[in-house]
Amino acid sequence: MSYLVPSEFVTKMVDAGESKIYMSARDTVIRAYMAGAILALAAVFAITVTVQTGYPIIGAILFPVGFSMLYLLGFDLLTGVFVLTPLALLDKRPGVTVGGILRNWGLVFIGNFAGAFTVAVMMSIVFTYGFSTEPNIVGQKIATIGEGRTLGYAKYGAAGMLTLFVRGMLCNWMVSTGVVGAMISTHVSGKVIAMWMPIMLFFGMTFEHSVVNMFLFPSGLIMGGNFSIMDYLIWNEIPTVLGNLIGGLAFTGLTLYATHIKTAPKRSLMNED
Repeated sequence: MSYLVPSEFVTKMVDAGESKIYMSARDTVIRAYMAGAILALAAVFAITVTVQTGYPIIGAILFPVGFSMLYLLGFDLLTGVFVLTPLALLDKRPGVTVGGILRNWGLVFIGNFAGAFTVAVMMSIVFTYGFSTEPNIVGQKIATIGEGRTLGYAKYGAAGMLTLFVRGMLCNWMVSTGVVGAMISTHVSGKVIAMWMPIMLFFGMTFEHSVVNMFLFPSGLIMGGNFSIMDYLIWNEIPTVLGNLIGGLAFTGLTLYATHIKTAPKRSLMNED
């Protein structure tokens, strides 16, 4: 069967969340490292295509190739485990604890950041010929993205912080829908199509993804972006992580679990005399 009904794939979501909590630290970090690295390469690809063509929509259309690759290979993003692992706790799976969930999140964060940072350093070398020249046009674009999406929020104060947080929520609503999309079909083509649509939407709408930003902002700093590490952490990464957590869990994980696993009693029709 190429398509699973919601009650089937939501059960797969809970099973996946449970398995990630019990995964060894070594495997968790390695899988997260590779996910961060592949997603970072996809971001470079999308930005390069945007610069070359002058049409951001083309970059958005092509960006999901990285997301599809990493999930077909079984690697993990922080945005995905934010949604899946709490479901195992809600479902009262044996041995699943809050501590286990937080451990998983911490390891995935470390792995994602390490992978994204590795690619940031490598691509900075490529864009500057080993730091012997100024960044090329793509490197300059990445540096300006870092400035605009830190200082650009900061100049609006609390309103900017709210905007950043909401963009993080909207992002993982779509990204976690892509994670679920990989479970909807049993065919590779079906998985890719189901993942591609929401990921294209999030990237095209320039929502804030914590793992993509683990590449964009460090690489911008390396290549001379006009913002600081504290700007990156306070005016992007931390609020984005929180927005990703709440948005993905509230709009995707909990809604699917509540309506397909822990459903409310069905309405009964009374016979009229």
